[in-house]
Amino acid sequence: MRSDFDLSVIEANGRSAAKAQLFEPQPKGPWRGNVEGARLDAPLTILAYGNETPGEGPLLHVHPYDEVFIVVAGNARFFVGDEVIDATAGDIVLGPAGVPHRFENLGPGRLQTIDIHHSPKWLQVDIGTEQPS
Repeated sequence: MRSDFDLSVIEANGRSAAKAQLFEPQPKGPWRGNVEGARLDAPLTILAYGNETPGEGPLLHVHPYDEVFIVVAGNARFFVGDEVIDATAGDIVLGPAGVPHRFENLGPGRLQTIDIHHSPKWLQVDIGTEQPS
């Protein structure tokens, strides 16, 4: 049983529980959906991304905040600054604020990620214009 903080010093912050749909159950392309934190009165934005094609993924881009990637299914190669990180289902990768990053499906099969942007609004600058070969 966990007891990481003193309950007597915590007060509710006045927000209500909230719900939003991140994606439809059936894939309709690589960007399956996103929920900006403002819809939930939360300080983060969630995206769902997936594709079936090895070598395919988002363009090189950068955010003014941290992004955490959760690999839900498949295998991915992340390019974060000068680092190359291979990740598989169950792994988490950090893209620090201000560091250009991208990822691609390594195959075989579908890559599915949940991407957590540490911002109530999705802010991004694309640096790449096409997928590297």
